[in-house]
Amino acid sequence: MVSDSELKVAVLGLGYIGLPTAAVIARTGAKVLGVDVHPSVVDTVNSGKVHIEEIDLDGLVSGVVARGNLRASLQIEPSDVFVIAVPTPFGENHAPDIGYVLKAATNVAIVLKPGDVVILESTSPVGTTGKVAEQLAQLRPDLKIPGHCTGSADVAIAYCPERVLPGRILVELIDNDRVIGGVTPRCARKALQFYRRFVRGACVTTTAKAAEMTKLAENAFRDVNIAFANELSLVADQMDVDVWEVIRLANRHPRVNILSPGPGVGGHCIAVDPWFLVSAAPEQTRLIRTAREVNDGKVEHVIARAVAMIEADPAARVACLGLAFKANIDDFRESPALKVAVALARRFGPRVAIVEPYAATLPASFEGTGAVLTDIDAAIETCGSFVVLVDHDVFRSIPLDERVDKRVYDTRGIWPDQPAPQGGESLRLVG
Repeated sequence: MVSDSELKVAVLGLGYIGLPTAAVIARTGAKVLGVDVHPSVVDTVNSGKVHIEEIDLDGLVSGVVARGNLRASLQIEPSDVFVIAVPTPFGENHAPDIGYVLKAATNVAIVLKPGDVVILESTSPVGTTGKVAEQLAQLRPDLKIPGHCTGSADVAIAYCPERVLPGRILVELIDNDRVIGGVTPRCARKALQFYRRFVRGACVTTTAKAAEMTKLAENAFRDVNIAFANELSLVADQMDVDVWEVIRLANRHPRVNILSPGPGVGGHCIAVDPWFLVSAAPEQTRLIRTAREVNDGKVEHVIARAVAMIEADPAARVACLGLAFKANIDDFRESPALKVAVALARRFGPRVAIVEPYAATLPASFEGTGAVLTDIDAAIETCGSFVVLVDHDVFRSIPLDERVDKRVYDTRGIWPDQPAPQGGESLRLVG
């Protein structure tokens, strides 16, 4: 493979993974082209700015764009390495949709040449990398595609999923271990050489299918463990027990580590990827399916509890704290907090105030509800009820004396000092 300064890399998809990946690669000196279907994203990146919230990403993008190592375009160009980082949503009945991946592969086929490396990073159903290879073989019969030729192939095709945490993406893209699955062992080795340019963590090679399933297994594992915590919170609620106290005490056992419950599970990975396994093997994934149903069902439980609290004080305004799927980010994909807040806004209209420090405007799903976006100080002054949906740091920082008189439904357990039930009416709801 060519030197860093001569390497040309195309990253298809400039979202929450694609843009940080493109910027990190560009920092090594490679010439990186970010390809996206949205003109606004292309214009933003080419101006040295970012369209997503991620720690230190703005400074990194500004620097690599200024040095000429990163630029964005609507059109793909010939490159040495192609990294596909496009969405893989699910459709009806939770069936995975790899249409964006195959469209990206079609675009790559136009400019593919001998010696190129094609890497799929999008979280995908098992077998997707093989379908990418099949598509390239059909579109470029003039090239020897791995898995569809005899002898040495002209190009390399591999799968290497991201495994980063929003808020730590730039660090974890470099420090975390990577699993690299090749269509053939030679493909895996070619991709390994590329990742060694910017990854400090261990890079382990395997087959494409094993790498694809590894990513799905990681997220399903997390989902199952969160489902246990969420189901425990439902049981505690039924028995009128503080679930946070139970978890704190249970975790004193040397071999117990119960996760924290919440209003559900969000994000593009944990809330989506387990369905890829369920769709592929429905009879063998009863536990994974049940975990998904528990976590999705927690949203409806939270809505019902919040409605009961709001209706108990018809005169009070209510503040929904947070819309993101996790703390301190602006990512609302599959967010249970967003689903709860929208449901309450549609029911109670202008009585609902939304506090989301990582949003400049309310998402379109609030249109016509009458709910308003406000800041935390205004919410403290004007709202008698709080529904805590996200554990942003700014919410954790609110001292007791500013919320002591509020009716609070805390789905995140950030205010353990909130007053216990008084006078026969609960001021603090948990679970």
